[in-house]
Amino acid sequence: MFSIVTYTDGHFDGVDALWREAFPNDTAWNVAKTSIPEKLKVQPDLLLVAVESGSVVGSIMAGYDGHRGWISRIAVGKSSQRQGIGEALIQEAERRLAALGCIKVNLQVVASNAAVLGFYQSLGYGVEERISMSKRLP
Repeated sequence: MFSIVTYTDGHFDGVDALWREAFPNDTAWNVAKTSIPEKLKVQPDLLLVAVESGSVVGSIMAGYDGHRGWISRIAVGKSSQRQGIGEALIQEAERRLAALGCIKVNLQVVASNAAVLGFYQSLGYGVEERISMSKRLP
């Protein structure tokens, strides 16, 4: 049985391995050694891991800007999928966001991972007509 807990430094290697498996073509600014230290500076209680038998089997990163909540970096190890871990991670992130006063949560799915849309829709998320834009700052 797995449990959902707040990330601690002892989880780093497990999250790093999980993200390498889940996001094999990730950009340098999204890898664990870059993302996790930055996340721990802001709302560290919104970085969660699913742990089973001492091993990290899932993770989720969430944030709240006072207006909207965001979920990102959700991953469940391939051998642990379809066991309710992703749903439990999202529900706990939503619970923590709601406790902060958040009333709407956004998430983005990269086009190459569109197969997961049904999973998110089963949890109440809907596709919104938006164009996502970004800019890397120096």
